[in-house]
Amino acid sequence: MASAAGSPVSPPPDGREPARIRDAASIVLVRRSGRAPQILMGQRGAGAVFMPAKFVFPGGAVDAEDAELASGAALEPETARRLAIDAAPGLGPALACAAIRELWEETGLRLGAADAAMAARGAPAGWQGFLAAGLRPRTEALRFFFRAVTPPGRPRRFDARFFLAEATALVGSDEDFSGACGELLHLQWLDIAAARRLSLPFVTELVLAEIEQRLAGGEAGERPVPYFHQSAEGPQCRML
Repeated sequence: MASAAGSPVSPPPDGREPARIRDAASIVLVRRSGRAPQILMGQRGAGAVFMPAKFVFPGGAVDAEDAELASGAALEPETARRLAIDAAPGLGPALACAAIRELWEETGLRLGAADAAMAARGAPAGWQGFLAAGLRPRTEALRFFFRAVTPPGRPRRFDARFFLAEATALVGSDEDFSGACGELLHLQWLDIAAARRLSLPFVTELVLAEIEQRLAGGEAGERPVPYFHQSAEGPQCRML
């Protein structure tokens, strides 16, 4: 069995089948209308298999429908270049589409741009409501800034890429969560200090530290992207 990046996945010592690593995407929305930048987070349900009761960013696994819609999707050049490192060919646009779809499903917020032709397009089932509004996913507004693979031994494992996007790229109010599917509870805008006081997964703490650095020093494309993963030597972090 191989991971998304092609590295081998060894079976655990108890002989159980290891969890398959799925490509996934999360999105960190940044709102700058107040005195301090805010980010959007929500709480996973207490009964969730993966990270129960933890506060996280909207996100989830890449679906085949994301790959179908991603054909021709534009990416910011530096984001496209870094996403292609240790990844399947052409995966980057599908990751960006997945991030936008998950944001829409879990919060009701639409990161899109007007495109009347999309309403007439034969949309994949998971995208029908988004495209029917005459919108296309605004993939060029995303900036790739963090990557992490879930450690072995977890019931579900993801090769997750994290994207930053400005709340000003949303269509409509950034406070209207009426279309949320209910997977994330207590959706709220928080400054970094308030976010750190929540019950967070370890990887989210790492992501917050990276966000803080980027918000403090700008989001220049030359800043490297941390990539946390497991190797035969143990936990590793390298820069993309």
